[in-house]
Amino acid sequence: MSDAAIQAKTGCTWKRWVWALDKAGAHDWSHRAIAAHVREKYEVPSWWTQAVTVGYERIKGLREIGQRRGGEFEAGKSKVFPVPLGRLYPAFHDGCIRRRWLGDVRLTVRTAIPDKSMRLTWPDGTPVELYFLARGAAKSQVAVQHRRLADKAAVERMKTYWGERLAALQEMLAPPDRGRR
Repeated sequence: MSDAAIQAKTGCTWKRWVWALDKAGAHDWSHRAIAAHVREKYEVPSWWTQAVTVGYERIKGLREIGQRRGGEFEAGKSKVFPVPLGRLYPAFHDGCIRRRWLGDVRLTVRTAIPDKSMRLTWPDGTPVELYFLARGAAKSQVAVQHRRLADKAAVERMKTYWGERLAALQEMLAPPDRGRR
């Protein structure tokens, strides 16, 4: 995140955040403790609290991009689709529809809350979390979090994989363009 963006949303530059958090001793704190400090002391909104906390941890070498503070890696990908949530969610939940864009992946659905979320176990045992959000009557979004990946290379592979699969899903769900010849 750029210095200008973080300053515009939190009132402080990265240099100022690092100085303030170092002064408080945050280098030795857990992710949760740093986030609570940023939120409570500086009254930073929740999303920006996480941005500051993760940014600080990366600057201080406590985590890499794609790495959680505990050491595990995860890949995230999200996409907005030009279809209502009632059409997007079944594309993940219904095995027959899912195979059309994801292929014959032998995954396990652990939990599913219709139109909200799904928790999967990938064939290699890693967890995948899916979060769904309506973006209006004719738009919806899915966010994919593929967790407990082995390393940074696995993060890059899975980001690419999920990007390709979500693009295939969009192609499958896209309404035909009747205006073009």
